[in-house]
Amino acid sequence: MTAAITFYPVCNGDMTLLRFDNDQTLLIDIHIRKGADDPDDDTPDVMSLLREQLKRDEKGRLFVDGFLNTHPDKDHICGLSKHFHLGPPDDWVKADDKILIREMWSSPIVFRRASMTHTLCDDAKAWAKEARRRVALYRTTKAIGIEGDRIQILGEDIKGKTDDILGIVVKTDDVVSSLNRVTAGAFEARLLAPMPQGDDEELVELLAKNRSSVILRFSIRGAGYADKCRFLTGGDAEVAIWERLWDKHGAAHADWLSYDILQAPHHCSWHSLSYDSYSTWGEEAEVCESARTALAQIRKGAVIVASCEHIDPEDADPPSDRAKREYISIVEGKDDRFRCVTDVWEDEQQPLRYEIGASGIVKAVKNAGKAAATALGIGATAAQARPHGRA
Repeated sequence: MTAAITFYPVCNGDMTLLRFDNDQTLLIDIHIRKGADDPDDDTPDVMSLLREQLKRDEKGRLFVDGFLNTHPDKDHICGLSKHFHLGPPDDWVKADDKILIREMWSSPIVFRRASMTHTLCDDAKAWAKEARRRVALYRTTKAIGIEGDRIQILGEDIKGKTDDILGIVVKTDDVVSSLNRVTAGAFEARLLAPMPQGDDEELVELLAKNRSSVILRFSIRGAGYADKCRFLTGGDAEVAIWERLWDKHGAAHADWLSYDILQAPHHCSWHSLSYDSYSTWGEEAEVCESARTALAQIRKGAVIVASCEHIDPEDADPPSDRAKREYISIVEGKDDRFRCVTDVWEDEQQPLRYEIGASGIVKAVKNAGKAAATALGIGATAAQARPHGRA
């Protein structure tokens, strides 16, 4: 089967579903705005859209095989407690019909850095509590546990705090190749961040201020063919983090950052590309070349997707029109290879979906008529959609 990446329209926030060609699902962040749960509100009901894409297990529970929280900002975790089951899987209640998280992907380092700069929202605290429950269970049993109790820790924690649970820890720079403890060759994901800081207090502060996030570069199989789509996603990581990634890997491992699809960090914020304030310097604000280079490792036909509201030059950052223009320059000046999720469909807000098959990635359309012509700028059938990436 084909794999797919679906970006949900959540304004300035992230909510992305990866479906691999072995039919497993990995959800990356959620942002369920208050109006999204109100049937009388025109905010897109993204949870209903997500639920339509999920399957039920033998106990009748909707589930995702994995849920990655890149960092605990509200616009990446809001709606967790209302829509997802937290606690022992046997406590799931049919009447609530919440979604079971078979395996959590979480980073204690990112949570600690985030708490240095702001107070965590209730959903972020609920995520951290559930992560602690699953880690404690592993520590006690020394076993992976059943679905709904599983967790992968992304990045070793400070002061040896994860030394006794290395069986569930993925070290920075290593590759993740299993989801819900299934290794099927459907993907590999290189963990590029969080970057460990050792005892360098200044670096700790710098990484916290630059919105430390989990950064993963996926290599996704399509219809049984390996490496048909490389997907780079990095939450809200800002300029210092991307600069350090290039300084660290650019000479020997630039390919680790290469992509067919980039999820523009921090909702197309200028602060992922520059140390200079655009509101202060305007067009004289300078791009950090190392950060830009890290984000410019495109493969043939690569696209950049911004999960944000409509990009207006007069509005505050994020999103940033200047960042948008920089990203368009990265994809060889092709406007149609930069996509703002909010603006994909002219008549209504719907998810943006890329399907990954044997010949690369193709943007899926919601019907075979107007949407194909307006969104793709080509003929009127989905079969005519222009492939991206390497065949």
